[in-house]
Amino acid sequence: MVVLKFGGSSIANAERIKNVVSTIREKYVSPFTVVFSAFGGITDLLVQMSQEAEVGNKKYFEQFEAYCIRHREIIENLFSKPNTGLDVTQKIQDWHNVLRHVLQGVYLVREASARTTDYILSFGERNASYIICAYMRSQGIDAEFLDARNIIKTNRAFGSAIVDSTLTYQNIQTHYSQHSDKIQVVTGFISSAKGGLTTTLGRGGSDYTAALLAAGLNAARLEIWTDVNGVLTSDPRKVKKAFTIPKLSFQEAMEMSHFGAKVIYPPTIQPILNKEIPLIIKNSFNPNFKGTLIEKKNDPRSPAVKGISSISNIALLTLQGSGLFGVPGIAARLFSALAKRKINVILITQGSSEHSISFAVNPKDASKAKVSIVKEFALELEKGLVEPIKIESDLAVVAIIGENMRYRPGIAGRLFTSLGRNGINVIAIAQGSSELNISVVINSHNEAKALNTLHEAFFLSDTNVLNLFIIGIGLIGGTLINQISNQAKQLLDNQSLEINVVGIANTQKMLFAKDGVNLQNWREDLMKDGVKTNLVEFVKQVKKLNLSNSIFVDNTSSTEVTDLYKDILDASISISTPNKLATSSSLSNYFALKELATKKGVLFRYETNVGAGLPVITTLNDLMNSGDEILSIEGVFSGSLSYIFNSFTSSQSFSEVVLEAKNLGLTEPDPRQDLSLMDFKRKLVILAREVGFKLETENITSDNLLNDDLIAAESVEVFMENLLSIDPIYSQLILDAEAKGNKLRVVGSISPDTSEIRLKQVDQRNPFYNLDGSDNMIVITTKRYAKRPLVIKGPGAGAEVTAAGVFAEIIYIGNRLAKSYK
Repeated sequence: MVVLKFGGSSIANAERIKNVVSTIREKYVSPFTVVFSAFGGITDLLVQMSQEAEVGNKKYFEQFEAYCIRHREIIENLFSKPNTGLDVTQKIQDWHNVLRHVLQGVYLVREASARTTDYILSFGERNASYIICAYMRSQGIDAEFLDARNIIKTNRAFGSAIVDSTLTYQNIQTHYSQHSDKIQVVTGFISSAKGGLTTTLGRGGSDYTAALLAAGLNAARLEIWTDVNGVLTSDPRKVKKAFTIPKLSFQEAMEMSHFGAKVIYPPTIQPILNKEIPLIIKNSFNPNFKGTLIEKKNDPRSPAVKGISSISNIALLTLQGSGLFGVPGIAARLFSALAKRKINVILITQGSSEHSISFAVNPKDASKAKVSIVKEFALELEKGLVEPIKIESDLAVVAIIGENMRYRPGIAGRLFTSLGRNGINVIAIAQGSSELNISVVINSHNEAKALNTLHEAFFLSDTNVLNLFIIGIGLIGGTLINQISNQAKQLLDNQSLEINVVGIANTQKMLFAKDGVNLQNWREDLMKDGVKTNLVEFVKQVKKLNLSNSIFVDNTSSTEVTDLYKDILDASISISTPNKLATSSSLSNYFALKELATKKGVLFRYETNVGAGLPVITTLNDLMNSGDEILSIEGVFSGSLSYIFNSFTSSQSFSEVVLEAKNLGLTEPDPRQDLSLMDFKRKLVILAREVGFKLETENITSDNLLNDDLIAAESVEVFMENLLSIDPIYSQLILDAEAKGNKLRVVGSISPDTSEIRLKQVDQRNPFYNLDGSDNMIVITTKRYAKRPLVIKGPGAGAEVTAAGVFAEIIYIGNRLAKSYK
């Protein structure tokens, strides 16, 4: 014998009913029995009708008409041939008449008792099962309608009646032995007390009906057909990548349900749990999918964590004080006081010091719980032995669940590391001695983020998903997006890294797409769907989305963006940027940003601040971390100035070379930013700080490449015109250098004693002599590299290499985050 149960969403209309009956006909042969809920939405409608009638609102009659029309349409669509549904229509119409009289009575007396409400609700399941049974017969299935009130007997606790299992099992066995020749189609949810009064089985009642039938018939299995592909690893509304769990033990399934999984309700499956009858959760909209098998035995080879669930809205109360320590019976008094007020406790945690007990309840019960505790511990409160009761609201419980956690070390460590890396603070922790679940209490606004973080850590640890927010999508930012798009498949296939660009912005518009911006059409989508850029609002939205593994990428040269870095890091969001303005700002701000990133467990990376894609800062850090000491750094740190002076000869004027570099995109849009040496100074300051020299930009001495009039020019155009005025000076400088066989180079140097930038002649013995194009060259002298300094050379400017450097940094951050989950 197999027991099948179909929920309301599976039979919400005629088309769905046809699909369900088709599935039954194709997949099952007798013996089996079927339980149906009311049509989707009908139970809610019956509740509304009774409530409106009770308060004297004639609106109930409009709802009743809609109720009748809904059933009539289903019958008409199921029995399309003339006269085939007449008997069904007459029976349902008779029941409609009875229901109308009952509702009228409620309206007249202005009362809908629990007993009356149960009777009203019974029409939902009776109508659905009767109609579907008739349709099954019309499709050649020898079915027979069974009103569950004839076999399931309860007490008179209307609304959530308690089943007399002994009598019920006797009735089931007797009935089925006498009707073994037909498929029984059974009403879910409803039952009757001794004497025939209609009762209902409460939440999950139709599942309970099916479980009672399975237990009473010693069925081979129970199948519950819903609208999802079984029990999922997490709530798919909050975790897009949730997937079906193939197998669960009964204990795991009940834990999943307790912590929010809606597919099964623990009390309803108790009858089959007692008899060790397997349960399968199937999807009526995807009937060929295997679903989830739930059985008593657990497979020790299965994953340690089977699922991640949550309870969205809880309040945490804490009883604490010195008067609790070592005093027996405190917990008993506390929970007895709560039980007297019928307050359900969701979670309990107590420190080994016995100084405090914290417990979670539904927020609507929090005040009532506090009153109960204050009354119970009035004497201790008066004497100061117990502190005032603490209530924390707007919290959620997130739990990882799995029987095999007890055999696998490191599970808790991975959980807390994953949450910590994403800035999710754990307020309370609970774990039973069975190690079946580990529960944490967190702020409600972090619930979805925590679920996704843990889901990735335990189920998708082979695939690391990064969520990027990119400000500055011009030359460098646009190139970066194209590089990400071109490399996406290879990163996913070879490094199991998925990069999701969630937000983009330029100076005019910003665009967010939680599931990822289309990297093929991002420019068009930004223009069409983007909103006016507001940097503060952009960061607010980044924080509001609260996605795991978030990285903020700043490709601008704007202080308005760097001023927001503290807010971003404080939200536990990593930063990658070629923008030098933050790291070359005041020394105090530099240290504050570094310390905040460390405190929040995120990464603040700026490799491309110096040398574009060259590994300069990384190399310096590696040298120092391995115990080397940096003695001095000397180099050509500006790709723009490198190109200008590498190209400058006596055959061409200085202004012509500057214009050429500008047109090639090798200088800033305003070349004064390069020629003023401020950009160069910032790079020196950044390198100095990385190696422990406490340097500010104003401490650097430098030659002047431009005079004051040029620097003060009112526009870039005016500056470029007036630049010709210093061509004679530079012509003389290059002639003098060439006469000696030398070249001009702008060289910066830092050491414990010096920090300067000079335009100087270099001869053929100098490493900077042979520089070409926009190459940077950095010469690092250390204790280990004293006689032959370490040299780093390569392109120091250009969108491709700078974007590639940022891209590499993003991948580095992703790998660091991934390691924290392992």
